[in-house]
Amino acid sequence: MAFQIHALPESQFTELFALSDEELAQHSACRVVVDAKPGVPCRVSLADAEVGETAILLNYEHQPNDSPYRAAHAIFVRAGVRQARLQVDEVPQVLIERLLSVRAFDKAHQMIDADVTDPPELAGRIEGMFGNPNVSYLHLHYAKRGCFAASVTRA
Repeated sequence: MAFQIHALPESQFTELFALSDEELAQHSACRVVVDAKPGVPCRVSLADAEVGETAILLNYEHQPNDSPYRAAHAIFVRAGVRQARLQVDEVPQVLIERLLSVRAFDKAHQMIDADVTDPPELAGRIEGMFGNPNVSYLHLHYAKRGCFAASVTRA
């Protein structure tokens, strides 16, 4: 079962980088200077930020749909990066290096399946969940901190 992992579009975050630290705080966000790699996974580039780079840590509503699973959590985004455009069935390194939670949603945005997977098993777990015809899309989360990582659709 072919799948497509989706990064977030940079246009959603561009204006944040022009804000002062005080203005960012009003948006429940802050500027972070990266001090370790891996450590700051960017949701736009789907790559880890380099040491010394600046990123914005913000609260992002990754599940905005009207359901009990509506949710927001912290994510990192980097300045000046473009939205990653992955190939079908491509899994970026940033997802291969971390323990992930895979959450399956139906068309009504109800969670109908979920699992935790070790990185080498991610592609197989995605394909397995899409084997259920009731699964409309998946959300990937970094299991340890619970942060949204990316969305996945059938290709």
